[in-house]
Amino acid sequence: MPFIPDRDAFKESIASLPIAVYVPGETVLDAGSTSGRLFILKTGQVEVLRDGQQIAVVSEPGAVFGELAVILGKPHTADVRAMERSEFHAADASTLLSENKAALLYVTALLAQRLDTANEAIVEIKRDLESGHPPGAIRKAFRKLEKLLTPTGPIPEYYYYPY
Repeated sequence: MPFIPDRDAFKESIASLPIAVYVPGETVLDAGSTSGRLFILKTGQVEVLRDGQQIAVVSEPGAVFGELAVILGKPHTADVRAMERSEFHAADASTLLSENKAALLYVTALLAQRLDTANEAIVEIKRDLESGHPPGAIRKAFRKLEKLLTPTGPIPEYYYYPY
Protein backbone atom coordinates (compact mmCIF):
# COMPACT_ATOMS: atom_id res chain seq x y z
CA MET A 1 0.00 0.00 0.00
CA PRO A 2 1.46 3.40 -0.95
CA PHE A 3 2.34 5.90 1.75
CA ILE A 4 0.03 8.45 0.15
CA PRO A 5 -3.17 6.43 -0.17
CA ASP A 6 -4.85 8.31 -3.02
CA ARG A 7 -2.39 9.36 -5.72
CA ASP A 8 -5.13 10.83 -7.89
CA ALA A 9 -6.23 13.15 -5.06
CA PHE A 10 -2.63 14.23 -4.47
CA LYS A 11 -2.09 14.89 -8.18
CA GLU A 12 -5.33 16.84 -8.35
CA SER A 13 -4.55 18.91 -5.25
CA ILE A 14 -1.13 19.87 -6.59
CA ALA A 15 -2.40 20.53 -10.11
CA SER A 16 -5.00 22.96 -8.82
CA LEU A 17 -2.44 25.14 -7.03
CA PRO A 18 -1.50 28.44 -8.66
CA ILE A 19 1.63 28.38 -10.82
CA ALA A 20 4.50 30.75 -10.01
CA VAL A 21 7.03 31.33 -12.79
CA TYR A 22 10.61 32.49 -12.22
CA VAL A 23 13.14 33.47 -14.88
CA PRO A 24 16.90 32.76 -14.74
CA GLY A 25 18.55 34.67 -11.91
CA GLU A 26 15.28 35.43 -10.14
CA THR A 27 15.04 34.57 -6.45
CA VAL A 28 12.31 32.14 -5.41
CA LEU A 29 13.11 32.24 -1.68
CA ASP A 30 15.46 34.53 0.27
CA ALA A 31 17.43 33.27 3.25
CA GLY A 32 16.28 35.12 6.33
CA SER A 33 12.83 35.87 4.94
CA THR A 34 9.57 34.38 6.15
CA SER A 35 7.44 33.92 3.06
CA GLY A 36 5.01 31.39 4.53
CA ARG A 37 4.91 29.85 1.06
CA LEU A 38 5.50 26.32 -0.12
CA PHE A 39 6.88 25.77 -3.62
CA ILE A 40 6.72 22.43 -5.45
CA LEU A 41 8.89 22.38 -8.56
CA LYS A 42 6.92 21.57 -11.70
CA THR A 43 9.55 22.30 -14.35
CA GLY A 44 12.91 24.02 -14.53
CA GLN A 45 16.11 24.11 -12.55
CA VAL A 46 17.08 26.04 -9.42
CA GLU A 47 20.14 26.40 -7.27
CA VAL A 48 20.11 26.36 -3.50
CA LEU A 49 22.64 28.67 -1.85
CA ARG A 50 23.55 28.88 1.79
CA ASP A 51 25.80 31.70 2.94
CA GLY A 52 26.62 32.39 -0.72
CA GLN A 53 27.75 28.81 -1.37
CA GLN A 54 25.86 26.69 -3.87
CA ILE A 55 24.87 23.52 -2.02
CA ALA A 56 22.56 21.98 -4.60
CA VAL A 57 21.16 22.20 -8.09
CA VAL A 58 17.62 20.83 -8.24
CA SER A 59 15.59 20.00 -11.34
CA GLU A 60 13.45 17.07 -10.23
CA PRO A 61 9.72 17.73 -10.50
CA GLY A 62 8.14 17.40 -7.08
CA ALA A 63 11.05 18.94 -5.15
CA VAL A 64 9.67 21.03 -2.28
CA PHE A 65 11.03 24.36 -1.06
CA GLY A 66 10.05 26.40 2.01
CA GLU A 67 8.79 23.52 4.13
CA LEU A 68 11.36 23.73 6.92
CA ALA A 69 10.73 27.41 7.59
CA VAL A 70 6.99 26.83 7.91
CA ILE A 71 7.21 23.65 9.98
CA LEU A 72 9.88 25.05 12.33
CA GLY A 73 8.38 28.56 12.43
CA LYS A 74 11.61 30.28 11.49
CA PRO A 75 13.02 32.18 8.49
CA HIS A 76 14.25 30.39 5.37
CA THR A 77 17.80 29.14 5.81
CA ALA A 78 18.85 29.22 2.15
CA ASP A 79 18.36 31.19 -1.02
CA VAL A 80 16.64 29.43 -3.91
CA ARG A 81 17.33 30.97 -7.31
CA ALA A 82 16.09 30.01 -10.76
CA MET A 83 18.84 28.86 -13.12
CA GLU A 84 16.42 28.50 -16.01
CA ARG A 85 12.75 29.31 -16.49
CA SER A 86 11.11 27.43 -13.63
CA GLU A 87 7.50 26.78 -12.74
CA PHE A 88 6.29 25.95 -9.26
CA HIS A 89 3.00 24.96 -7.76
CA ALA A 90 2.80 27.61 -5.05
CA ALA A 91 0.63 27.80 -1.96
CA ASP A 92 0.28 29.25 1.49
CA ALA A 93 2.18 26.52 3.32
CA SER A 94 0.24 26.38 6.57
CA THR A 95 -3.08 26.24 4.71
CA LEU A 96 -1.91 23.55 2.30
CA LEU A 97 -0.35 21.39 5.01
CA SER A 98 -3.28 21.72 7.40
CA GLU A 99 -6.02 21.19 4.82
CA ASN A 100 -4.46 18.72 2.39
CA LYS A 101 -3.57 15.37 3.93
CA ALA A 102 -1.83 14.14 0.78
CA ALA A 103 0.43 17.22 0.68
CA LEU A 104 1.23 16.88 4.38
CA LEU A 105 2.13 13.21 3.96
CA TYR A 106 4.23 14.03 0.89
CA VAL A 107 6.26 16.69 2.71
CA THR A 108 6.58 14.40 5.73
CA ALA A 109 7.90 11.62 3.50
CA LEU A 110 10.43 13.97 1.87
CA LEU A 111 11.73 15.11 5.24
CA ALA A 112 11.86 11.55 6.58
CA GLN A 113 13.82 10.44 3.53
CA ARG A 114 16.32 13.29 3.96
CA LEU A 115 16.77 12.50 7.64
CA ASP A 116 17.27 8.78 7.00
CA THR A 117 19.84 9.42 4.28
CA ALA A 118 21.61 12.02 6.43
CA ASN A 119 21.83 9.52 9.29
CA GLU A 120 23.44 7.01 6.93
CA ALA A 121 25.97 9.64 5.82
CA ILE A 122 26.79 10.54 9.43
CA VAL A 123 27.51 6.88 10.19
CA GLU A 124 29.74 6.72 7.09
CA ILE A 125 31.64 9.84 8.17
CA LYS A 126 32.07 8.47 11.69
CA ARG A 127 33.45 5.19 10.30
CA ASP A 128 35.87 7.14 8.09
CA LEU A 129 37.09 9.17 11.07
CA GLU A 130 37.54 6.07 13.24
CA SER A 131 39.40 4.20 10.51
CA GLY A 132 41.81 7.07 9.89
CA HIS A 133 40.78 7.90 6.33
CA PRO A 134 42.50 10.98 4.92
CA PRO A 135 40.81 14.38 5.33
CA GLY A 136 39.90 14.46 1.62
CA ALA A 137 37.68 11.40 1.99
CA ILE A 138 35.97 12.94 5.01
CA ARG A 139 35.49 16.24 3.17
CA LYS A 140 33.87 14.31 0.32
CA ALA A 141 31.52 12.60 2.80
CA PHE A 142 30.57 15.99 4.29
CA ARG A 143 29.74 17.31 0.80
CA LYS A 144 27.54 14.27 0.30
CA LEU A 145 25.79 14.95 3.61
CA GLU A 146 25.27 18.60 2.68
CA LYS A 147 23.58 17.62 -0.58
CA LEU A 148 21.40 15.09 1.20
CA LEU A 149 19.98 17.75 3.47
CA THR A 150 18.89 20.08 0.66
CA PRO A 151 15.47 20.01 -0.99
CA THR A 152 15.05 17.04 -3.26
CA GLY A 153 12.39 15.23 -5.13
CA PRO A 154 10.93 13.04 -6.22
CA ILE A 155 10.75 10.63 -3.35
CA PRO A 156 10.69 6.91 -4.10
CA GLU A 157 7.91 5.77 -6.42
CA TYR A 158 6.07 3.71 -3.84
CA TYR A 159 4.81 6.81 -2.08
CA TYR A 160 5.15 9.58 -4.64
CA TYR A 161 3.00 10.65 -7.53
CA PRO A 162 5.31 11.16 -10.53
CA TYR A 163 4.53 14.11 -12.80
